[in-house]
Amino acid sequence: MKIVSTGYINTAEFSEPLAWLERINFHAGTLEELAKLHEVISIEQINYNGELIHKGVAYHFLNFQKPKLYVPRQLHRHIKRLEPDAVIVHGLHFPFQVMQLRKALGASVKIIVQNHAEKPQKGWRKGLQRLADRCVDGYLFTAKETGKEWVGKGIVANDKKIVEVMEASSVFYSQEAIANKGDASNNFLWVGRLDENKDPLTVVKAFLRFVEVEPSAKLNMIYHEDGLLPQIESLLKKSKIKNAVRLIGKVPHAALEKYFREANFIVSGSHYEGSGIAVCEAMSCGCIPVLTNIASFRKMTGHGKCGLLYEAGNAEALFETLRKSMTLNKEREREKVLRQFNSELSFKAIAAKINETLLSFNV
Repeated sequence: MKIVSTGYINTAEFSEPLAWLERINFHAGTLEELAKLHEVISIEQINYNGELIHKGVAYHFLNFQKPKLYVPRQLHRHIKRLEPDAVIVHGLHFPFQVMQLRKALGASVKIIVQNHAEKPQKGWRKGLQRLADRCVDGYLFTAKETGKEWVGKGIVANDKKIVEVMEASSVFYSQEAIANKGDASNNFLWVGRLDENKDPLTVVKAFLRFVEVEPSAKLNMIYHEDGLLPQIESLLKKSKIKNAVRLIGKVPHAALEKYFREANFIVSGSHYEGSGIAVCEAMSCGCIPVLTNIASFRKMTGHGKCGLLYEAGNAEALFETLRKSMTLNKEREREKVLRQFNSELSFKAIAAKINETLLSFNV
């Protein structure tokens, strides 16, 4: 089977192919696993033209010198020349482009669209998405529950088109580091933007209260956007135990592994996530998830198989959940986390699910 992966956005700030592949390694690993079973071609739009075979995947770099393709004739001609059996399109906010893709490829090629945290649109854009659904054979969502929202809005015809599969995975993994975590430390880690959706204020409020009853607990916060930083600093300034929270800021992606290794828990305050890549990376390193009770996190933790969930935006609920985390057998919980990661969130697991989906289409 020949599979083509594509999108409609150009990331012009990248001009080196290998640097770009390093940037998207949380996604490329799935392509590499699929390439063990099929011929896989991934079309990447950066400031470079050329081809490269890397870890079994044929990368076609096309620079159309446009930030976004609205009428992608050249791209679609290129895809048609490749004669694919299936095309995976990244992002649900390109309905007009998907309709053009179907016209270019004809009815026999399967088109699968992967959700990357997009939400249903409104007005005429919603109408376009509904029309584009006629051109799509299947959708990949981290949680089927999230996909059903699109069905409920009348955009996707039925939930039989919705396939539950993780969006991306983790390149971090060290069995030795996981084994050496130890159970004594109560190190918590936050990774994400400091914005209202990620809700760091609820996390910090609950954690400062938690430290009063668990003085050994520490929270490291890593973030690359600092919109709510002044409010967080104000909370810490008023607290007598402000040293329990360390504001680290932005770190290179590769450096995250060190923090994942050192933490026993990964904590999130998100109200909405398409998946949760930072959480996935943390779980791959054996971090026990303490997450909000949202669709993607329910799926990622196996609906109760590992970790703890609490109501988003509820500092009292998080405080009680943090206290509950202290009653867990960390070693046993870590084993559950790693089993869940390997069976549902790893590149191998994701590729297996996509392969199963393609075979169900009789490609």
